Amino acid sequence: MSSLGNFVWSIADQLRGVYKPHQYGGVILPFTILRRLDCILEPSRVTVRELAKKHSGGALDVQVRQKTGFRFYNTSAYNFAALLNEPDQLRSNLIDYISRFSANIDVFERFKFENEIATLDEKGRLYLVVSKFAEVDLHPDMVPNSAMGDLFEELIRKFAEASNEEAGEHYTPRDAIRLMVDLLFAEDNTALLEPGVVRSIYDPTAGTGGMLSVAEERLVERNPKARLALYGQEINDQSYAICKSDMLAKGQDASNIQLGDTLSDDRFAGRTFDFCMSNPPYGVDWKAAQESVKAEAAQFPQGRFGHGLPQVSDGQMLFLTHLAHKMHSAKDGGGRAGIVLNGSPLFNGAAGSGPSEIRRWLLESDLVDAIVALPTNMFFNTGIATYIWILDNTKAPERKGKVQLIDATGYWSKLRKNLGAKGREVGAADRDTIVKLYDAFTGSEHSKIFDIGDFGYWTITVERPLLDEDGKPVLDAKGKPKPDSKLRDTENIPFTYAGGIDAYFDAEVLPHVPDAWVDAKKTKVGYEIPFTRHFYTYAPPRSLADIDRDLEAQVAKILDLLREVEG
Repeated sequence: MSSLGNFVWSIADQLRGVYKPHQYGGVILPFTILRRLDCILEPSRVTVRELAKKHSGGALDVQVRQKTGFRFYNTSAYNFAALLNEPDQLRSNLIDYISRFSANIDVFERFKFENEIATLDEKGRLYLVVSKFAEVDLHPDMVPNSAMGDLFEELIRKFAEASNEEAGEHYTPRDAIRLMVDLLFAEDNTALLEPGVVRSIYDPTAGTGGMLSVAEERLVERNPKARLALYGQEINDQSYAICKSDMLAKGQDASNIQLGDTLSDDRFAGRTFDFCMSNPPYGVDWKAAQESVKAEAAQFPQGRFGHGLPQVSDGQMLFLTHLAHKMHSAKDGGGRAGIVLNGSPLFNGAAGSGPSEIRRWLLESDLVDAIVALPTNMFFNTGIATYIWILDNTKAPERKGKVQLIDATGYWSKLRKNLGAKGREVGAADRDTIVKLYDAFTGSEHSKIFDIGDFGYWTITVERPLLDEDGKPVLDAKGKPKPDSKLRDTENIPFTYAGGIDAYFDAEVLPHVPDAWVDAKKTKVGYEIPFTRHFYTYAPPRSLADIDRDLEAQVAKILDLLREVEG
């Protein structure tokens, strides 16, 4: 943890006895935000107070922005120093202070901060906490935005660990975000270097805003004159509050960060973006949004949920289709999206099921550009295999009709100390290697190029005749043999099978069951992406002679030890 993180965490230690560890965040996080905003606004405080004497409401918003450049302000007579000058009135003055922020600062009500102030006051800890925060300077000149984002994420992880929750479930590691951002920007690299270029990026599961912040940092590193407008939606109140305050500190438009459930209440309905990113929760159900999602799917069959629905037990594929609809359309210049998912969206669901239909739509619409397998143990709360899907609705000519699979599972370095389940990171050199594999777009040990049809298959239903007591086929009204449901079977046939269904049936089925036939009405189309199989390399087992030799050596060691014991 950083020295700043340790300092802020030490303030949390002052809450022992009054709060349980899992409650520390409700106090420390809003105070950290308040101190950050307090430091940012300090140089403009006198100007704002003078403007507030003459203007109010929207007119004051305009005047403040013109005079100070800030999109938010506070008209109170207090700051942290002034609050401490009146210790007997600290509670009421502090509430006055947080109530006089501009209307776009709604972050403190999300923490129910007034309740925490009352509790701290009643327990005699309010002055101590305020005075401790007054000691630290959180102005961006002292603590850059990236360091502030790291601080919030460290605090959240520490608070989660203190309450025995899964550590890090709230955010994505920066190395994974940097890789995804570089893959997203790869196709637009030349245009992004033009002076004054403006792009937009959107995260429907914004969390504390880490993905948006890293995307902005990576773009500005390449082109200081570029501007990236950041948009996000977040369902968790505390994460939303942190994200919004962070965006305000960066000079972003606060209205671009919205609170709510993206699946049931898309706060950016009708909007599209140049870039989209997301790391939705894996294996988390979408019961709460089920009614609205199904209604939307029925009403808009070509909309974000109309192509298929996954099982209610796992909603990550809903975010996949949501992002596909949030990219600028091809006629508006096109868009790209990156999303981190676990392995199941690659293959879950049989032909005709919701997940398979989603893959079918994405692939047949030629939206899937590349899928990158990340190293395991990359994330703070899970060591499972994860994959970055890159979507693109305006692929480069050589990529049209193709999907690139990149096996990046071997490109990592070990962390000196594990952070939760995270013991590995993708450093700059490994990240460059992976992006070069993407750029090269050639087949190699770690990169394979496929036609879209390589992932498709038919599921056929093979029927056999129902026999009567005499062993003769039972016929229907049209004189055709009735099928025996007990003998019914299915077969999956790849699109790539030479000659298609008929050739497969003749070669693989009829030699074994000559009386069988295919019920064509029941044939379904499915898609799956067997990522691991395509990169599987056969490792021959050890020879029996080698195994015998090792066993004999171990037996000899054991016998020697026994002889020593026996004297």
